[in-house]
Amino acid sequence: MTAQDTREGPASRRDAVVLPLASAAHRLHGSVARDIGIAILAGRTPPGTVLPGEIAASATHAVSRTAYREAIRILSAKGLVESRPKAGTRVSERGRWNLLDPDILAWAFETDPGEAFIRDLFELRRIVEPAAAELAALRRSARDLARMAAALDGMARHGLAVPAGRAADQAFHHAILEATGNAPLVALSSSIAASVTWTTIYKQRRRALPRDPLPEHRALYEAIEAGEGALARARMAELIRLALADTESSMAE
Repeated sequence: MTAQDTREGPASRRDAVVLPLASAAHRLHGSVARDIGIAILAGRTPPGTVLPGEIAASATHAVSRTAYREAIRILSAKGLVESRPKAGTRVSERGRWNLLDPDILAWAFETDPGEAFIRDLFELRRIVEPAAAELAALRRSARDLARMAAALDGMARHGLAVPAGRAADQAFHHAILEATGNAPLVALSSSIAASVTWTTIYKQRRRALPRDPLPEHRALYEAIEAGEGALARARMAELIRLALADTESSMAE
C-alpha cells in the first residue's frame, strides 16, 4: 500500500479529523492547568483558596466545562488541588504538592521559584546523584555507556544555551540513573533531569553561562566507564557543587 493509499483510506480520514482535535483538546486543558498551577505556585492562589465553580471558571478561561474538569483532574493528580462533594475545589496545603513533578518544576520556574527552593533542589541532587553515579560505575552496560557518550556529544555540539543541548544534558543524567538498575532511582530520573534543565535555564536568565560544564561531565563519564565507583561519586559531587556555585553567582547578580 502506498502512502497515497494510506492517506485516502476511510480510517485515515477519520484519524485526520479526530487526532488533531484530540491534540487541540489536550493542549487546551493543559494550558488551563498550567495557568492555574502557576497562579498557585506564585502564591496568587494560596493554599486553602476555594476555586470558582465549574461554570464560572470555564467561562473565565474560555473553555468548555469538560476541558476545565480535565484541567482540575491534572492538578489534583499533582497534589495542587483537592475536590470534595459540596465543598468545591480547594488549593491543597504545600505539603501535599508533588514538587518533583516535571510540570510543577517547569511552572515554578515560570514564576520566581525563590532561592530556598533552588537550594533544596541542589540538596536533593547532592543526596541522590553521587550515590547513583557510584552504582552506575559498578553496574553500567555497554548500552548505558553508549547513551552517555551520545549525550555528551550532543552537549558538545549544541551547548547548554539552547534546548537541544539541555535535552542532551538531561539524557546524560537520565542514562546514569538508568545504569544503576535500581527501579526507584530510575523513577526519579525525570524529576532530576527537569531540575537540571530548569536550574540551567535559571542561571542563564540574565547572562551567558559563566563556564563550560562539559569537562566535569566528561570526567564523570570516564570514571563510570572505568568502573571506578568511588571516583564517579566524587566527580558527580564536584559537578553538582560547581553547578550550584554558578547558580549562586547568578542569584547574587
